[in-house]
Amino acid sequence: MALTQQLARVTPQYLTQCRAAAAVSPDGNPDWDPPAGDTVDLDWAIWGLIGFCQRMRIEDPCIQVLTRSISGDSDGVEFLDHPGVYDGFDAPPAVLAPAVVAEVARELSALDVGEILSGLSVDPLTAAEACGFRGFNGHPREYLVEHFGLLQSFYLIAGRRGLAVLTWTD
Repeated sequence: MALTQQLARVTPQYLTQCRAAAAVSPDGNPDWDPPAGDTVDLDWAIWGLIGFCQRMRIEDPCIQVLTRSISGDSDGVEFLDHPGVYDGFDAPPAVLAPAVVAEVARELSALDVGEILSGLSVDPLTAAEACGFRGFNGHPREYLVEHFGLLQSFYLIAGRRGLAVLTWTD
């Protein structure tokens, strides 16, 4: 079973609705079902990008914003601690409030993934190892760039729409 990084953008009202549903449900089911267009599966790309930044000792602000974007700010949204939401392998989903989402979106927009990856080896095996990717087929640059672009776009849209972002591993 492969673990992947999941994100969902939702309104604060939707979170309130899910909290209320979980409170009255016999099994705590929050009726979690955000629109497919407001969810993204980042696979394990951002974890690899963070690992690469750490190994290359790239500036902490880069690592901090990447980590925050996939880890959230809370210890977990307890009413979403339900098998209908995630598999329970890791902590329950965490949330970033709309104002924080806008801040993270600005910080992600300021990052240049090409510059970040400028030290990535041209050798596919060495590059994959630098990202912590064992058994990766091919060179990871395109994979990292594509998923970083998804992350940036996801947050940009969430920030513009005033949405919260939930993060979890599934």
